[in-house]
Amino acid sequence: QVQLVESGGGLVQPGGSLRLSCETSGFTFSGYATAWVRQSPGTGLEWVTDIENKGDIRYYADSVKGRFIVSRDNEKNTLYLQMNSLKPEDRAVYFCTKRGGESGGNAFDAWAQGTLVTVSS
Repeated sequence: QVQLVESGGGLVQPGGSLRLSCETSGFTFSGYATAWVRQSPGTGLEWVTDIENKGDIRYYADSVKGRFIVSRDNEKNTLYLQMNSLKPEDRAVYFCTKRGGESGGNAFDAWAQGTLVTVSS
């Protein structure tokens, strides 16, 4: 059974940093690309970043480029999102997701439960 379990959300002040983690199980983590997607109140899902299965190819949305860093540890089956210089507009529920193949061109086929990130003074 594929499982993705997030941790690390919370309240942070503008300009601050937060690190999200996503522990996975039930599949061969190193064989699949993974991604982060977020949803702000009253809006649809927004893709944030992708990292391919080996961790050497990454893609970012323009809204987070230069501030967020995605990484993964294939030994620990865990995905990370380091969020720096956070802005109030980064406030959202963040979901880690699994792609159906090695690259970001594959559809999402599993999701974590989501973790809320609030950016406020």
